[in-house]
Amino acid sequence: MDTENVPNNRMAAYKHGSKTTTELRQRRHEVTVELRKSRKDDQLLKRRNINEDDGPTSPLQENNAQSPVTLKYEEIMQFIRSGEPTKEFAAVQAARKMLSREKNPPIDKIIGLGMVPICVKYLEASDRPALQFEAAWALTNIASGTSDQTKVVIEANAIPRFINLLSSPSVTVAEQAVWALGNIAGDGSKARDTVLEYKSVEAIISLVRNANTPISFLRNIVWLMSNLCRNKNPAPPFNRIEPMIPVLSALLDHEDAQVLSDACWALSYVTDDDSVKLESVVTAGAVPKLVRLLGSNNPAIITPALRSVGNVVTGNDTQTDAVIAAGSLPLLAGLLHHSKNTIVKEAAWTVSNITAGNQAQIQHVLESGIFTDLVEVLAKGDFKSQKEAAWAVTNTTTGGSTEQIVLLLEKFHILKPYCDLLEAKDSRTVRVVLSGITNIFQIAANVGGLENMCTMFEEIGALDKLEQLQNHENEDIYGKALQLIETYFCDEDEANPECAPKEANGALEFNPTTPQNGGFSF
Repeated sequence: MDTENVPNNRMAAYKHGSKTTTELRQRRHEVTVELRKSRKDDQLLKRRNINEDDGPTSPLQENNAQSPVTLKYEEIMQFIRSGEPTKEFAAVQAARKMLSREKNPPIDKIIGLGMVPICVKYLEASDRPALQFEAAWALTNIASGTSDQTKVVIEANAIPRFINLLSSPSVTVAEQAVWALGNIAGDGSKARDTVLEYKSVEAIISLVRNANTPISFLRNIVWLMSNLCRNKNPAPPFNRIEPMIPVLSALLDHEDAQVLSDACWALSYVTDDDSVKLESVVTAGAVPKLVRLLGSNNPAIITPALRSVGNVVTGNDTQTDAVIAAGSLPLLAGLLHHSKNTIVKEAAWTVSNITAGNQAQIQHVLESGIFTDLVEVLAKGDFKSQKEAAWAVTNTTTGGSTEQIVLLLEKFHILKPYCDLLEAKDSRTVRVVLSGITNIFQIAANVGGLENMCTMFEEIGALDKLEQLQNHENEDIYGKALQLIETYFCDEDEANPECAPKEANGALEFNPTTPQNGGFSF
């Protein structure tokens, strides 16, 4: 076989087992980066505390949602300069109402008045909790704006003052401080790390462990925790967020859907990284809980739980074994039939990462029967889900034993829906399927089942698709398709010796016309 145009990573696959699971998983990590990018609809980075009926609900909102702003801009500053406590409060409250009631809050106007440093100063008015609360609320809404607007709050040295307020005897003040810190941390890696530098985590953990913390408050706290774990380039300093991991794991036992969702999102961000961070989540006992949550009826919980579980199986064999041992495969099978395409896609992606593991892990997948569900995804799923299902098949053909690959083909009948993806417009998917087909033909040749394999391949219309790929604009695809045709489908009378698979990297390849071990039938 001419190997000049075959990529090195495919050559390694000609001998099953020569490609390490680490390499396979790294390849999956690189290929599916898009799956891990947090979309805007996954989780809100920032939340504005508003009074309008169409905004987020909050126990901090006033009973009278339509309470009017009674002061104008110039009057606000006159009241501030008066030095009279009553007028100061009225001025800050008026500014807060402007920021919280309008659909297009005048954030820049309030900043331009010089209200940010004034409100930050009032955060220290411990003898006036009502004023602290109004000032914190105003700053929260300023920090919900653009990065430049959030930066004004940060540069006014608000962060350490907000952290001090986490221990305020006023629950509403402490909760508003949490909300403000969540908006700041949600602005990006730099702002997040600034919050972490002030030892906010210790105070946050204390609030979570306080039995008297109201549920509405706890929801905001867990959302803040998720923002502290969020964002990459760089990721948060692990020594700063590591103390939160056991706490987040414990929160997975909570009954509140919003708490569960945000705790799962936080762990999905932690696990979207290296093996050490994955291990911290496994050690904390989070894996069985995350797997259990795959059975939830709430997509807002399933999505981040599935993302977390999928991340864990990109890790080492022990970490993947923990996911399998937790009973994930039957739940993943169910998710492959979910009404949300994004959940189906990530369930297939998770399975593909398990099949990128060792042969014992592949055996668990085969025995679970989940390939029956993957075949349906290959045949009827949306394209993004089909692509991930194809990876699950290709990884099995790459790392599985001969017996496992034979079982995959004979029991689950994956060949036709798998080969149908040769018509995909996405070049990467076509290459993935061609790699798997190459592996399958290699096995068929080794066990003397090549003739049956070629017959079936032609009967399902896959040969026609392969021939069409000889006109593909992608040279790699053209080359792989041509190589398969010349190797396995050329005229025997003209070039029988050339049709037989050659020895590649020491891997023995049998003459396709000589049955081995009684033949091979798909």
